Amino acid sequence: MKRIIAFITVVAVSTAIMVWTTPGLLNNLHLGLDLKGGFEILYEATPIEGGAKVSKESLIKTAQSLEERANKLGTSEPEVTTEGTNRIRLKLAGVTDEAEVRKQMKEPASLTFRSKDGTETADDQYNKIEMIGTDFAENGAKLEFNNMNEPLVSIKVNSKEKFAEVTQRLLGQPLAIYMNETLISAPVVQAVLTDGTASISVGGDLNEAKELRDQINLGALPLKLTEKYSQSVGATLGKQSLDSTIEAGLIASVFILIFMIGMYRVPGLIASFTLILHTWLLILVFVWADFTLTLPGIAALILGVGMAVDANIITNERIHEEMKLGKSIMSAVKAGDKHSLRTVLDSNITTIIVAVVMYWFGTGAVKGFALVLIVEIVLSILTNIYLSRFLLNLLLKAGKLLKPKYFGVKESDINAL
Repeated sequence: MKRIIAFITVVAVSTAIMVWTTPGLLNNLHLGLDLKGGFEILYEATPIEGGAKVSKESLIKTAQSLEERANKLGTSEPEVTTEGTNRIRLKLAGVTDEAEVRKQMKEPASLTFRSKDGTETADDQYNKIEMIGTDFAENGAKLEFNNMNEPLVSIKVNSKEKFAEVTQRLLGQPLAIYMNETLISAPVVQAVLTDGTASISVGGDLNEAKELRDQINLGALPLKLTEKYSQSVGATLGKQSLDSTIEAGLIASVFILIFMIGMYRVPGLIASFTLILHTWLLILVFVWADFTLTLPGIAALILGVGMAVDANIITNERIHEEMKLGKSIMSAVKAGDKHSLRTVLDSNITTIIVAVVMYWFGTGAVKGFALVLIVEIVLSILTNIYLSRFLLNLLLKAGKLLKPKYFGVKESDINAL
């Protein structure tokens, strides 16, 4: 009786949780631009100065710059990823003005240090450019603290001589820092700096110091971006893709469940339950991990469900074979589980290995496909192999399912030993 209660509890509680949470999970699921509509651009990063190389750190910083600019456009959750050694992919869901996106994204983060040349107006106080972004060492801005534990931003330049000349000429005057055409700080030169370094005080504000450090490092990036590829997916087309995918998935799922139950009776019913639970867990992982669902991701999902169904079919067919040899129900189930486990695990593990290789060497949609497939298979092993066997054994040990017909096996097919 305890095993029956445990079986009912597991199924009932899991079902209740799935029914209660599924609407909220679906609402919080992030859709890619191929399902929602939007705009995608692939950039190639090249050094501004000839002979220089694209470092991994500068590529990541440039990607962060693109994301900041995309956020200012008001787009919903822009997706920016680096690919290979010199490429950045930008995905913006729900974009309507592609021309504006191209204009804003292609503009470099222009860092300049400026002074007054004596001809400035009220609206143009600092109009003489003394130094530009490439005059500063890449990632040369650091956060430090003085003896009073106040935050400072230390900077490092490439040319000590140039910096010494500028600080000597502007001693006691402001040397304003601009990002593009926005004034972000105007520190006063307190001394002639000959060692190529300087410290900027921000009045004790730690957040301001961090922001200034990041902006200087961003503006010092020696990279320019060239658009190599772009595509636009209309909102209507994206919705049609999503609706068609959901419709096809639901129809296929119904046929799969009917097939499983029709062929294997109670084990098929249990397998159908674990398949549904497996799909719900995958949606939960997508929401918790903040993954974005795309068409390649859905393709991986469908492939994973197919492998889960295959695992159940292999196991149940093996149980059928053991029963037809005349073994008892309990012995047939134990033998079927044992003999099929290695085959199923080998199949899943080899697929995971392939997916890991795809993720490691792939880019863009290939990495998304591989990641979803890996998560899918891990969840499938937990639910469609171990959980389904646990539930089936609960019923067997409770004294239920003692007739072959509960497994879809006819008495006439069983050979006496």
